[in-house]
Amino acid sequence: MKHITCIEDLRLLHKRNVPKAFFDYADRGSYSEQTLRANRADLQQIKFRQRILVDVSRRDLSTTILGEPSALPLILAPVGLLGMQHGDGEIHACRAAQAAGIPFTQSTMSICSIEDIAAAVDKPFWFQLYVMKDRGFIKSLIERAIAAKCSALVLTVDLQVIGQRHQDIKNGMTVPPEWSLSKLFDFVIRPAWVAGVLRGKRRTFGNIAGHIKNADDLNRLSEWIGSQFDTSLSWKDLDWIRSIWPGKLVLKGILDVEDAEQACKIGAQAIVVSNHGGRQLDGAPSTIEALPEIVDTIGSKMEVMFDGGIRSGQDVMRALALGARSCMIGRAYAYGLGAGGQAGVAKAIDIIRNELNVTMGLCGVNTIAEIDDHVLAI
Repeated sequence: MKHITCIEDLRLLHKRNVPKAFFDYADRGSYSEQTLRANRADLQQIKFRQRILVDVSRRDLSTTILGEPSALPLILAPVGLLGMQHGDGEIHACRAAQAAGIPFTQSTMSICSIEDIAAAVDKPFWFQLYVMKDRGFIKSLIERAIAAKCSALVLTVDLQVIGQRHQDIKNGMTVPPEWSLSKLFDFVIRPAWVAGVLRGKRRTFGNIAGHIKNADDLNRLSEWIGSQFDTSLSWKDLDWIRSIWPGKLVLKGILDVEDAEQACKIGAQAIVVSNHGGRQLDGAPSTIEALPEIVDTIGSKMEVMFDGGIRSGQDVMRALALGARSCMIGRAYAYGLGAGGQAGVAKAIDIIRNELNVTMGLCGVNTIAEIDDHVLAI
């Protein structure tokens, strides 16, 4: 990994290492991908004030996230199917995050189960929940997260209706993969990926498999998952979730000020300003465009986290400067996982850490708490 210098290097290596369907699942967005592109483009529009002759010899990137110490203002976001980017991908990503001193968030739609990860790591991790129609199953998932000592529940609230991702349909993306001549060739030329996935604990959705009979039947599994997204989900359901979950609650998928205010009222500890990485409502604003107004409205009442388009430490600095307390990365570390397993995730975190450290120095700040809009050329 010594010749890897940026997240884009990891992305290109990921693209070589992993079959096209799974690379595209991580890399692409919904519909015409306007929002996917806007997340990146709008971040890059933001320029820094370069400052000189400031003593920046005491730079410290540590902070707190949900009241717990963190080595960086960074969280590994929930990403589905990590175990199809690299065998036991969720375990490798969690270990890399914990070694770096930052939180890891497991997706409901992960390959490894909650219990698989809990048995393989030393510290608590966060669990992300999709609320499905089968409330008994959701209650059991929350109870499993409690039993695994998960330290925060991240409730994703922007997936009641699924945005169509054209590339997944074109690729015939399924878990586990269906066999065809084209896919067979795609697998044969990537023997290391095949061997890693075959060595992994699971090749289907670990959190769901025990709930559905014949979970290895692709049609049955797809039908059940497709039928479970609940368009009736509303704010009142959060009271029910709070009655089961005793710990810290984070709402992910907030893009509107009114929704942010409502999140305050229901007692969440934090929100994540997020548009699902441009994978849901295409044509929605970029997250960096939505962030300042949300911070101005509720930033003094709860933690505001940022998600969407981050590929560098400079991007983290931009979000912090506009009021975010911490940032989630998804694609950036998924690229690292596909590129090199745990070492690749560690490299992605290290790249962002080093870039943030240098950017702080050249902008004349020593601590995360000092970062605000005075570091921007506005």
